[in-house]
Amino acid sequence: MKPACTRPLLATLFAALAVPAPAQVTPAPDPAASWNLTVENDLFGGTDRYYTSGFQFSWFSASADPPRWLAWLGDIATPFLPLGGRPRWGLALGQNIFTPDDTLARVPDPNDRPYAGWLYGSLILASHTRTALGALEIQLGVVGPAALGEQVQNNVHDVINVGRALGWDRQLKDEPGINVILTRQWRFNQPLDRDDPRGLAIGLVPSLTASLGNVQTYASAGLMLRLGSNLEADFGPPRIRPSLAGSSFFQPDGLWGWYVFAALEGRAVARDIFLDGNTFRDGPRVDRETLVGEGALGAVLIMPWARLSYTHTFRSREFAGQGRMAQYGSVSLSFRF
Repeated sequence: MKPACTRPLLATLFAALAVPAPAQVTPAPDPAASWNLTVENDLFGGTDRYYTSGFQFSWFSASADPPRWLAWLGDIATPFLPLGGRPRWGLALGQNIFTPDDTLARVPDPNDRPYAGWLYGSLILASHTRTALGALEIQLGVVGPAALGEQVQNNVHDVINVGRALGWDRQLKDEPGINVILTRQWRFNQPLDRDDPRGLAIGLVPSLTASLGNVQTYASAGLMLRLGSNLEADFGPPRIRPSLAGSSFFQPDGLWGWYVFAALEGRAVARDIFLDGNTFRDGPRVDRETLVGEGALGAVLIMPWARLSYTHTFRSREFAGQGRMAQYGSVSLSFRF
C-alpha cells in the first residue's frame, strides 16, 4: 500500500471543497423529481475483465429543503455547498462487480485483480446554482459474497449464453463498507451565437472530488468539454463512482436538446479495497497504482421529460502487472415526475 504520498493531496482537496464560494444566481424552482438508472458493462468495450459491470438506481427530489430527519446531514454539508443554491436530496442503490482477466481459472492468478462485489446504498444532499453544484454522499454497503456479485454475473451470463466466471470461491471476504464523498462542480457555458442563447453552445465542467472510507479513499480532479444545446439542464451525465460523475438530476428548459462531450480525470488513490484486499482479514490482494487516469467520450439526448446518455470510458492501469487498460460503456436513462 502507498497511502502516504496521497494524504497531502486529500487534505488540500478537502480544504478546497470547503472554501465558500460567492453567492451565485439561484436557478428557478424545480417541482419535478428525477429518477435515474445507470448500467455499466465492459462488454461495450468487447472485454470481460477488471471492472466488469455495475448498476445504480437513484432518485433525486425536487428542489426543496430536505426533510427534518436530514437536518444533521445538512449541518455537515453546508460548508461544502455553493451559497444561494437550490437544495435537493437523493437516495441510490447500486452494485459494482470486479473480476480478473482470466475468468476461466478456478484458482485465480494471485497477481491478477481479485474477484469482488460491492453492494451499497447512498444518501445524498446537494445544492446547485446556475454555475456550481456541490454534493455530500454517504455510501453504506458490503463487500464480499453478501454483495451477490457471483450470482448476478453468472446468472446474467447464463441468460446471454456466455461462459460463467469460475473463480468466485476466491473472492474478497465479507466486510461492511462506508465511503463519504464530497464533490464540487462548476459549469461555464458560452453560446456560439450571442443572438441565440438557446442555440448551439460550448461548455466546460471542471470538478473536484474527495472520497474517504474503508472501501475507497481518493482525491480526483476532472474536466469535461461539452458541445450542444440545453447545456443548462445538467452538469454532465450520471456515472457510477469513482468515475467523473455529472448530475443524477436534470432540469431542462422545456425544449429538446443534445450534446456531445469529452472528459479527462486524474485520481490519487490511497485506498481501494478491491485491489488492497480486506481491511482486517487476509485474502487476495495486488499492488495498487497510486495514480490513475481516465478518459471518456459520449453523447446525451435531453427531452422535456427524460434524458438518455452513453459514455465510453478508458481507464489506465490500476495495479502492478495489469496487462491492458480497462474500457467499458455506460448507459443512463433518466425521467422526471
